[in-house]
Amino acid sequence: MESISVLSVVIAFVVFLLLSSVRILKEYERGVIFRLGRLVASKGPGLILLVPIIDKMQKVDLRVITHDVPPQDVITRDNVSVKVNAVVYLKVFDPNRAIVEVEDYLYATSQLAQTTLRSVIGEAELDELLAERDKINERIQIILDEATDPWGIKVSRVEVKHVDLPQEMQRAMARQAEAERERRAKIITAEGEFQAAEKITQAAEIIARHPQALQLRYLQTLVEIATENNSTTLFPIPIDLLDAFRRSVDRG
Repeated sequence: MESISVLSVVIAFVVFLLLSSVRILKEYERGVIFRLGRLVASKGPGLILLVPIIDKMQKVDLRVITHDVPPQDVITRDNVSVKVNAVVYLKVFDPNRAIVEVEDYLYATSQLAQTTLRSVIGEAELDELLAERDKINERIQIILDEATDPWGIKVSRVEVKHVDLPQEMQRAMARQAEAERERRAKIITAEGEFQAAEKITQAAEIIARHPQALQLRYLQTLVEIATENNSTTLFPIPIDLLDAFRRSVDRG
């Protein structure tokens, strides 16, 4: 009986060791294996066999990770206080370095992203932050990618999501935008008046060269008035009569 109980314990222990030595990794996972504390290799995906008790494995996800950078209080180069947040897209391309070179690569990348965001925004002016956000995104991405490359991490993209301005600055920008719209409206009105004056001048030159055109215009005006105001009584006066009267006055 004692031998049977001992054998069952041994069998159970062997089964436990076998089960503990088997790992199954998904397509996007890699296992970084340490043997007696020393790095062996990264394996996966699929079925992985470990040496019981001796081998230890840490999983690493190779998919693109979306990390939100919390809002940061930053003062721009032109001394405007803003609150900015961003999103960072990163991916592990070397599992061994991601585990060995840094304690927690996600936390380290997050802290680096926050400091880099404050540094880059602090070197830019407010107008540049609002109008040239793509350049700022690219600059932050390049700095992060170079800094995280020794950790086996690739930062593929950085996007500044939201820029929160103080209420006073929002009101000032609203007044500036309104003044700009008024300036454009006045310019458009002035250009319209200038073009209208040019057309009137050209019409006057044509009438001066062809006096009968004035008579036609006069008749056209009578037709328009008679159509719109039926209760109005018109007494047409020949233009030639007025012209003769003007010449007599000039002679006198």
